[in-house]
Amino acid sequence: MIPSDVLLKRFDSPDELREMVKGRFEIVRIGGLTIGRATYEPGWKWSEHVGPGVGATRCTVEHVGLVLAGTAAAAFEGGRIVELREGELFYIPPEPHDSWVIGDVPYVSLHFMGAEHYAR
Repeated sequence: MIPSDVLLKRFDSPDELREMVKGRFEIVRIGGLTIGRATYEPGWKWSEHVGPGVGATRCTVEHVGLVLAGTAAAAFEGGRIVELREGELFYIPPEPHDSWVIGDVPYVSLHFMGAEHYAR
């Protein structure tokens, strides 16, 4: 028997779903945290598939996360590009950046910081 103060949740039934072309961002709120799961198809790009919906050309949300599958790029003003690969934990500062999926495999990541404000 599970104690009454234990809470179990799954991304299969998120508290909130933010859908976009070629992707989705599922939100689960648990234990005072807001955790997001991003799933993006090949060809997804933030500046094309999220930016127009939020009225921005670049994301300025601070992110801490873990790549579960696939590879994506984060590109900062000034030309720096960082690849985020499966198994890597990442920190993206709240500086304007674009991102996109690399290759032909869907990109999936968990977001432990920034999920509440992402794609809004």
